[in-house]
Amino acid sequence: MRYKKLKIPTISFIILLFILYAIPWCTSAQPAQPQNQSVLFTDVTAQLGIQFRHANGESGQKYFIEPIGSGVALFDFDNDNDLDLYLVNGSNLPGLTSPTLPTNRLYRNDGDTFTDVTVEASVDDAGYGLGCCIGDYNNDGFTDLYVTNFGANVLYRNNGNGTFTDVTESAGVGGSQFSSGCAFVDLDTDGYLDLYVVNYVQFDPETNRECTRQGVRTYCTPEALPGATDTLYRNNGDGTFMDVTQKAGISGANGKGLGVVCGDIDNDGDSDIFVANDTTPNFLYRNDSNPAIKMTEDALFVGVALSEEGRAYSGMGANLGDFDNDGYLDIVITNFQDQTNSLYHNTQIGFFNEVSFAKGIGERSLPYLAWGVDFIDFNNDGWLDMFVANGHLDNNIAAIDPIGTYAQPNQLFLNNRGINFSENPDAAIAEQKVSRGTAFGDIDNDGDIDIVVSNLKDSPTVLRNDRDSTARWLRVKLIGTHCNRDAIGARVIIVSGDLTQIREVKSGSGYISQNDLRLHFGLGNTTQVDVLTVRWLCGKIQTLQNVKANQILVISEE
Repeated sequence: MRYKKLKIPTISFIILLFILYAIPWCTSAQPAQPQNQSVLFTDVTAQLGIQFRHANGESGQKYFIEPIGSGVALFDFDNDNDLDLYLVNGSNLPGLTSPTLPTNRLYRNDGDTFTDVTVEASVDDAGYGLGCCIGDYNNDGFTDLYVTNFGANVLYRNNGNGTFTDVTESAGVGGSQFSSGCAFVDLDTDGYLDLYVVNYVQFDPETNRECTRQGVRTYCTPEALPGATDTLYRNNGDGTFMDVTQKAGISGANGKGLGVVCGDIDNDGDSDIFVANDTTPNFLYRNDSNPAIKMTEDALFVGVALSEEGRAYSGMGANLGDFDNDGYLDIVITNFQDQTNSLYHNTQIGFFNEVSFAKGIGERSLPYLAWGVDFIDFNNDGWLDMFVANGHLDNNIAAIDPIGTYAQPNQLFLNNRGINFSENPDAAIAEQKVSRGTAFGDIDNDGDIDIVVSNLKDSPTVLRNDRDSTARWLRVKLIGTHCNRDAIGARVIIVSGDLTQIREVKSGSGYISQNDLRLHFGLGNTTQVDVLTVRWLCGKIQTLQNVKANQILVISEE
């Protein structure tokens, strides 16, 4: 078969090629800049009166657990409509005896300052703590607290009078593993919160291995230790839990997990579970519960088990968020230095594509070892930005890696309307420390999201958001009546002008930490939300119209 020869002048043909190829290439090479760059943070840790320093039991023995760090929680434990602060602490290890035993600390928000109420609240656990999560497991209207440890974990029941009671033994959720992340989640939508606990590795200080790199002693990597199976507890509705790990289909694989986050990833109305594993493939549990809890592990099939080149990265923290406002939750995972942080875009047809480099966070993450992470709209423009906490494992990394540093800068990436992210190094994100867990919430109730970062062997960092105040916002607090009281798993969809946003209430996220349960929406210049829809986990739908901006809206399930 013969084809007609196209009669295109040479110059025109060259111009056409330039239009088709050169211009798109130039566009991708020059990322769009954020519409609103007015993001500024102020370190107010000392001003708030927070007197805490993390302890990790370090004595020179390089115990594997020492550099793991700890999480932090922002939650309103006393129901006075402001966020209180819980900081998880480590403890002594063989070879070190502290004059005063380190404990976790609870700080009550009193407006201009925070008051240490740890002892009177009875939440001063002295175990070797790692993570924490919250949820009203008994639906009494007061949010309870779960702490993960190296050893037995702890469940604190909130008594509603400023105190907590350790009910671990009676509830049956202690365990004896090296636990890390945790999340309360109502998997069978019976109105009672179940509990997913991530277990890391099998470690015994008495048989601590000695590892070196280039002749220099370093902390061992997780490959040197066998992994541990995660645990799923079903809430019996009477204050007790039942271990249903195997029955529910939770993988028997030793995942070496750290971060866990729950959300409706496939938009089918129930909560799924994602676990970031350290040097082993990640887990994505699709919820098939009806009526019994049944989960199907699907990470490899949907494309989030491994990196783009098919490697199991050193997954630390993980989170969910709809960064491009297409109505589907995307996934971000933090990884080791020289491994890009992984951003997976939800294709809406059951699969994910890794877009780390395409969206501008891949190359910028390579120099750092990352931990806490979340999608947060810091400048209230209606698009979710990203914050990443960084810090190395080894304090002698400079002797091994010419570009390695122990303390590292944390990173803020502004969202360019879903097209990509631009790092904003001018946000004044405090001095460099060895950061680990992160928690996000509006500590001063001024309409923007603040940050708390836990730091290894150091004081935490509380960053007050001092953004340009012209952009409007809406915060939504949900109260379940038929579903679980804290409305964990509920989704809110708002439409304001031509922009649609989704948020879900979640327990546990990022790196072994806990955010405010209230949902925050940036509205930009819009004065109201045209339509607000609540999709309760039990299946009910509530719709509000013409909701005014700049308010904290409380919605009870009808």
